[in-house]
Amino acid sequence: MEQDKNKMITQELRSAVKTIKAAILQSQARAIQMVNQEQLSLYYGIGRYVSEHSRKSYWGTGAIGTISKQLKSELPGLKGFSEENIKLMRRFYETWKDIETDSVVGTTEITNINTQGRSANSVVETTDLQKADSEAESIRQLRLTSDESFPITAFLNISFTHHVAIFRYAKEYDERKYYIQIAYQNRMKADDLESAIKNRVYDHRNALPNNFFKTIPDRQLALRTIQTFKDSYLLDYINVEDIDESDPINVDERVIESKIVMNIKNFIMTFGKSFTYKGHQVHYDKLGHDHWIDLLFYNRELQALVVVELKKGQFKPSYLGQLAAYLRILDDDEKLPNENPSVGIILCKKADRAYVEYVLQDYVKPMGVATYKNMQERLRELLPPEEEMKRLISREEQIDDE
Repeated sequence: MEQDKNKMITQELRSAVKTIKAAILQSQARAIQMVNQEQLSLYYGIGRYVSEHSRKSYWGTGAIGTISKQLKSELPGLKGFSEENIKLMRRFYETWKDIETDSVVGTTEITNINTQGRSANSVVETTDLQKADSEAESIRQLRLTSDESFPITAFLNISFTHHVAIFRYAKEYDERKYYIQIAYQNRMKADDLESAIKNRVYDHRNALPNNFFKTIPDRQLALRTIQTFKDSYLLDYINVEDIDESDPINVDERVIESKIVMNIKNFIMTFGKSFTYKGHQVHYDKLGHDHWIDLLFYNRELQALVVVELKKGQFKPSYLGQLAAYLRILDDDEKLPNENPSVGIILCKKADRAYVEYVLQDYVKPMGVATYKNMQERLRELLPPEEEMKRLISREEQIDDE
């Protein structure tokens, strides 16, 4: 009885440790977040102050270097305020100044410098101190943007080092917004972010919705995986007459699959030359349960097996669970020691990108969702609507009659 009681106490204590530990970690994360926001606000404000005074020749040559040395002299141990860093703060401000409004991001309460007890031998000195206090308060404010699409949460929660990489290597406004968002969402290191910018990941921003950054630890491999797949594929060898839209969704997926298999060379060329076809309806028996993989490939550049699951209709979250099971089996039973984890792609007719990205978050296997079109659908997209076609034809006939 006593032993059971001690065991229960131990379990309760373990639970208490987990709860307190979680609270500590959450508190630490919030503290770091506030420190980062305060630092960004400070750096942005200093950048504004320095820009306004140095760009208009109010200060002489070498002023920023002199300020840096004096700051270090008066604040021993101060780091991050070298001449180069102050110039980066100026550039940080100048990168974003055109989207400022009069609103201010709420950071920590600004505490004015207490002038009491200071030696103020003249009205001029007191006025200068009050002016410095006022300007110091202005510096420690970060003005909001009026652009509703601007990722302000992400902006405030990535480090200054991340921001430096963005304004150094990304030149366009929308491109910079994109990198701010992916750096925050994927918790990218600054070096990885810089690499992503230099590798023009922005040019592949319309890649299929995926969780590759989250599930592939090697950032370079994650980038290559993103660049390997597109968000939509044109399968011009699939004939819509072969697909009865009135049938249940899963009935005719074999029709699509058979068309792909019959044209496997074209399909591989659609996906990329680095793909090698390994089979369709590949069977695996796991713990007495049958699994049939629609299409299985190997990609030489990724050094990974690639599963393509075909779905005739709209994307469903359940497809990801099925795909995750296939990837687990392949990694356990098929993947060689020198190969990277298997990658899975759902290929379906329609998918809501935002919804797909949302439900992908909790999966630990590398997966993405792409859509496909056949040639008839593509032509329908390019041609005017039927009523417009009739109107144009009628107009042409009238012209001919005249």
